Amino acid sequence: MITEFLSYGFVQKGLIAGSLVAAACALLGVFLVLKRLSLIGDGMSHVCLTGVALALFTATSPVYMSIPVVLLSSLGIMKLTQKFRIYGDAAIGIVSAAGLSVGLLITSLAGGFNTDLLSYLFGSILTVTTDETVLCGLLFIIILTGICLFYREVTSACFDEPFAKTRGIKVGTVNAVLVMITSVAVVLAFKVVGIFLISALLIIPPVASLLVARTFKQVLCLAVVFGVLSVWGGIYISFVWDIPSGACVILMNLLFLLGSYTYNKIMGK
Repeated sequence: MITEFLSYGFVQKGLIAGSLVAAACALLGVFLVLKRLSLIGDGMSHVCLTGVALALFTATSPVYMSIPVVLLSSLGIMKLTQKFRIYGDAAIGIVSAAGLSVGLLITSLAGGFNTDLLSYLFGSILTVTTDETVLCGLLFIIILTGICLFYREVTSACFDEPFAKTRGIKVGTVNAVLVMITSVAVVLAFKVVGIFLISALLIIPPVASLLVARTFKQVLCLAVVFGVLSVWGGIYISFVWDIPSGACVILMNLLFLLGSYTYNKIMGK
């Protein structure tokens, strides 16, 4: 069964794209969880609905239409927190509500929900295109390179912002880049698990790894492992039982979280 599963081209493409997206989201998610910005994935996923609705309304690519929409929205969040002194979670909530409302309005004008839109809402990883797979690869390379080159700056801004500022680290720039890259990751992830489940890819693997890892580098590595294995397991279960792949991927993530929690209790951490 596994040999047959791996023999299909669309499955191979889905596994590659899904693994790259899961790894990218896991790495970003570690920093977002520690900075208490993990819900930005949920907020940006709602904004994605506007991009997808615009794409279906104008007959363009949902991915390429959604990227500028979520990037502008992420900048909006940063401006709300900086200029109007609104807390990050409140700013995320405002932009999320606006994005969801506009998306639903455009959907209504376009004639309501259809099969294409539903596939983006709930995920359709086996329909990932070659271009989207390449984008996933580029995103992962950018994130990994950024962490390797600016590891000290990013970790300092993540754990202790006041101390990072005294060391001359531009915390505002680090936060802005983190939010914008997360926005792009969210767009590429909606093919994997769907718009409504994207935040789980950013939150669950990092939380699971934080429960069992002993060092920060272990947290990053384990988060990636949990995320990638969840994609592989979720797609395989989806293929065998003919059920939604997005939901299967998230359920696999939850199993890893449960396993990590159990291990944490047994080891008495």
